[in-house]
Amino acid sequence: MLYSTITAEQKRVRFRELLANGSIHQFPGAFNPLSARLIEEKGFAGVYISGAVLANDLGLPDIGLTTLTEVVGRAGQIARMTGVPAIVDADTGFGEPMNAARSVQELENAGLSGCHIEDQINPKRCGHLDGKGVVELDVATRRIRAAADARRDPNFLIMARTDIRASDGLEAAQDRAKALVDAGADAIFPEAMRDLEEFASIRQAVDVPILANMTEFGKSRLFTVNELRDVGVNMVIYPVTLLRMAMGAAERALDTLRDHGTQESEVPNMLTRTRLYDLVDYEGYNHFDSGVFNFAVPEVFRQQA
Repeated sequence: MLYSTITAEQKRVRFRELLANGSIHQFPGAFNPLSARLIEEKGFAGVYISGAVLANDLGLPDIGLTTLTEVVGRAGQIARMTGVPAIVDADTGFGEPMNAARSVQELENAGLSGCHIEDQINPKRCGHLDGKGVVELDVATRRIRAAADARRDPNFLIMARTDIRASDGLEAAQDRAKALVDAGADAIFPEAMRDLEEFASIRQAVDVPILANMTEFGKSRLFTVNELRDVGVNMVIYPVTLLRMAMGAAERALDTLRDHGTQESEVPNMLTRTRLYDLVDYEGYNHFDSGVFNFAVPEVFRQQA
């Protein structure tokens, strides 16, 4: 009922344990708190909160338009709904080193288990688009060092994302990954790797966990968990998958309403009333206060569940 009873500190400990066990873990992207609850229910290790999704949810492109306040607010709403760790895209730290430091403390306060901060110039671009620019090495490392120094919970994960592969090549990505770890990064997110061998090369360069971004329509094909595990990847995110699926379904439903004047043909594709009530835990609220939910779900809806 209400929010997770597992504290943010406990989730961060669990996240560190996950990364230490040597296996690979999937983090689907949540586009709202209810989808985060579904991710947890389906047995995934954690939840990812994409900066692109947060921007798109506001009707904006992913070009650095969202603010720290907007990201912290929405990320906190999502993180508090589940008992699994939630990691969030903190873009470039919303500014320079001091901004990155404040971002980390605000995300800690909001209950996140970790974040990643990238080395793009401001304003940033989606990682799988062309035309990205990265900052000089000293700026990138100062961002990460400031973030690492600012955290108060040592289990809050500071991940460094580097986009330098697209502009300077794979060797530059290896060198930058090493420098970012030396600056205090607990994990590395090498963006827009083109094949498994490139992930393997980052694995060889650093001894911290690495993350693979399996976003659709990106620079690489959608590798399987087993393929990524075999080259040493520890975390896999699917940042926009659920949003794209949900918006695709919404578009089809609206087309049906417009073309046929009724949604009846789409009803079999919908989450049933019973399933939705289950996800939002109506029954738990009923046990707490019978005045909140004191009716039976009609049998017709139970049959459709």
